[in-house]
Amino acid sequence: MIIRKGNPEDMKAVLGLIQELAVFENEPDAVLVTEEDLIRDGFGSVPLFNVFVAEIKNDSNNSGQAKQIVGIALYYYRYSTWKGKTIHLEDLVVKESMRGTGVGYALYSEIIKQAQKDKVRRIDWNVLDWNTNAINFYENSGAKVFDEWRVAQMDEAAINYFVENKLK
Repeated sequence: MIIRKGNPEDMKAVLGLIQELAVFENEPDAVLVTEEDLIRDGFGSVPLFNVFVAEIKNDSNNSGQAKQIVGIALYYYRYSTWKGKTIHLEDLVVKESMRGTGVGYALYSEIIKQAQKDKVRRIDWNVLDWNTNAINFYENSGAKVFDEWRVAQMDEAAINYFVENKLK
C-alpha cells in the first residue's frame, strides 16, 4: 500500500468512496457532487480541497499490475480566529473490505504529518455519535471528541429560502 496525493484521474474512485460513505451513514441519496465537480474543485487554479489516497496493487486481473484506491482522506484549510491556520478533515473513508487493515491509520497519520509540516495549530473533523469505532479510534490517537458542540449547516434549499424570503 502507498499513500499519495490524489490527482484528477483518481476522482472516479474518490467519488465511489464518498458514495460508499454516504451508504454507511444511512444517506445513500445525499451525494450530489460529480466526478467533474471534484476535478474542477480540487485541481483548478484555486483548489478547494486536497486529498490523499491509499492505493494497493490489485492482483485480481491477469496482469497483476492494476492498482486500486481503497481509502481517501479529503481535507482543506480553514482559519480559526483563536488558533490561526487549521486543517478540516472532511472525510476519512476506507473501503469496507479493507477496514481493520491499517489503511485508515495510514491516511489519518498522513493528515497529521501534513498538519505538522504546514504548522497548523489544529485539525478539526466531525464524527457521528453512533460511530463508536471511529470515536474510539480518534480518542485512542489523542484526539478529543466533544459532546457539547453541535454542527450547524444550511442546505441549498434553506439557502434559497433565506435569500428569497428573509432578505426582503
